[in-house]
Amino acid sequence: MSKKLYVGGLPYSTTSDSLKDAFSQTGQVESATIITDKMTGRSRGFGFVEMVNDDEADKAVEVWNGKEFEGRKLTVNEARPMGDRPPHRTGGGFNRGGSGRGGFGGGRRDEY
Repeated sequence: MSKKLYVGGLPYSTTSDSLKDAFSQTGQVESATIITDKMTGRSRGFGFVEMVNDDEADKAVEVWNGKEFEGRKLTVNEARPMGDRPPHRTGGGFNRGGSGRGGFGGGRRDEY
């Protein structure tokens, strides 16, 4: 049975092939995917690696978590299903902060 791993902290230049090559040092990699921004197509700095079996996946976590890859420190752990995560954003909408009343204050100035 395969196990999917989350890989965070990736350099934006990392490709799926280079990620697959790196993780294949610890076992057989079924797939490696870099997550990209829908608008720009640029890497979002994380991806997923699917290892063929649980033992190799556990070894990959042990070897790669906290290690440097292409100049960046990686975070590697078992991926969680979408439903198991807390909501990313709360409140919704765009919040500029402040009162939204502008930056000019004071009363009338009668003296000239």
